[in-house]
Amino acid sequence: MKLLEEKILKEGVVIDNSILKVDHFINHQIDTKLMDLFAEEVKKCCINSQIDKILTIEASGIAIAYAVSETFNNLPFVFARKNKSSIIDDNVYKTEIKSFTQNKITTVTVAKNFLKKGERILIVDDFLAEGNAAMGLIDICQQAGAIVVGFADMIEKEFQGGKKRLLNQGVKVYSGAVIKAFKDNKPIF
Repeated sequence: MKLLEEKILKEGVVIDNSILKVDHFINHQIDTKLMDLFAEEVKKCCINSQIDKILTIEASGIAIAYAVSETFNNLPFVFARKNKSSIIDDNVYKTEIKSFTQNKITTVTVAKNFLKKGERILIVDDFLAEGNAAMGLIDICQQAGAIVVGFADMIEKEFQGGKKRLLNQGVKVYSGAVIKAFKDNKPIF
């Protein structure tokens, strides 16, 4: 998406040639028009796929999942929780995910009543870097007996290998913008 690439160049901040900060339009402040355009691109990419539900991870994936849900005629979406709530019982699927940016491992959960065996799931997220979050969400889908039909991310950091991990799992990947590398704290598409 050309508009997304332009937004990254104009408003994104690269830190130490490894982390891209996009809090002006994705992670903290939300550019809803950009989200809607991304969702339309995802729909075009997935037009031939039957999708029953969208899965993401809190918190940055929620706005993206909402936009994709709206574009797919209010398809239900579920998000994996990072912190266990006192009102959620132990009847959950759970996995551990290593965060690239925070360099820590977090347990995430999805209540079992929100993912069913045989459901066809589209996973969406803000970034695809090493693929750790995606692999964790795939693990949760496998625990549920659900089928992952694809993964859509707004920004892929290609040089970190996450897409290759997903393709090796047989998961189709759509990325809104693909960054091949960072050079002098600038993204190269």
